[in-house]
Amino acid sequence: MISIYKHAGGKLGEIRQIEDDCWINVVNPGEAEIKSLAEQTGVPQDFLTDALDVDERARIEADDGSVLIVVHTPMRAADEDDDIPFRTIPLGIIKKDRLIITVCRQENEIVQQFLEGRVKNFLISDRARFIIQVFLNTSITFLRHLKEINRKSNLLEDDLHKSMQNEALIRLVNIEKSLVYFMTSVKANEIVMSRITRADVLRLDELDKDLLDDAITENLQAIHMTKIYSNILSGLMDAFASIISNNLNVVMKVLTSVTIILMIPNLIASIYGMNVELPFQHSINAFLIVVATGLCLSILGVLVFVKKKWL
Repeated sequence: MISIYKHAGGKLGEIRQIEDDCWINVVNPGEAEIKSLAEQTGVPQDFLTDALDVDERARIEADDGSVLIVVHTPMRAADEDDDIPFRTIPLGIIKKDRLIITVCRQENEIVQQFLEGRVKNFLISDRARFIIQVFLNTSITFLRHLKEINRKSNLLEDDLHKSMQNEALIRLVNIEKSLVYFMTSVKANEIVMSRITRADVLRLDELDKDLLDDAITENLQAIHMTKIYSNILSGLMDAFASIISNNLNVVMKVLTSVTIILMIPNLIASIYGMNVELPFQHSINAFLIVVATGLCLSILGVLVFVKKKWL
């Protein structure tokens, strides 16, 4: 799907034809759409297809007057039941003459922020600033999702003291996968932003440079937060595994104690079931004596186990 946008009267509106100072947003295009767009804009066709690869690395590439910047953006799972709550997806930004193109395999949260007017001082005509704003909002979105990951981890922590199931542990593993995706992406974005700063491929003015510094700062904070949450989560998973093992040991100890205690009356009953001469066998109270003896020994066993804290 290809959508074209342009600012008119201070508002962002959709137009039908490609014009100067327009923004072309491409979402999961077909081969015919890619070929047609490449012919209309003069952008290399591989620039349009590279960002559609979910494993595409964050990078900068220039060719024939076109500049391609691939940035990794966070993506929330579309389905609440998805195993991994957060992933990342490449977003390609192509700067060409007097237009800008964004390419993504699916609807992108960062792009939606621009389309919904949630980004301040956004102008399509200022293409360099638009790219920097994408980096800044990407870093801020990473931070917001990291806080949500931390909240989910805290909720799972409440189950540590009572759960013996693997469900919560699996959920923690999936959250840790999200942190791995985040760490890889924010580090790759840091390299791209550093290259933009050094090479000045976008020809930034002082205001744009200050904005890029803010984006780099937010991205560094995202890196640090990802490391901290990853370390906390690793310790939490170790504690979770230890508690599950400890709970299992407690259950096995109780079951073993009960088994040993129940063996006492069973042993007495077995002895008096043998065809040999035994004490009290001719007494009319033999049954009561045997039962009372078994109960007394069982109670004594319970008291011993409780005193030794074996039960």
